[in-house]
Amino acid sequence: MAKKKRSAEMRTRRTFTREFKQQAVQMMVDGYSASSVSDNLGIGNTDLLYRWKAELVSESGPVTETLDKEVSQLREQLRRTQRERDILKKALGILSQQE
Repeated sequence: MAKKKRSAEMRTRRTFTREFKQQAVQMMVDGYSASSVSDNLGIGNTDLLYRWKAELVSESGPVTETLDKEVSQLREQLRRTQRERDILKKALGILSQQE
């Protein structure tokens, strides 16, 4: 079997600052998908984002996990409230047409 030849060009390893990593992870916490964050920031690998998130969570402890859960619950509550509002608006429109 032939051995694979390494390309003459060596890829340079990119390094990211801690602030950059925190901002990327914060975008994920805010509800953006890992793929959209990696595309927008030019990271190219969602695994890297998940690793950064795990590292930051382990450093900050369970407080971050609790906050993430609370944010998720609040987002779901907001979605439900918005759906209820939309239903009430439609009902009001229908009832006002009947008068």
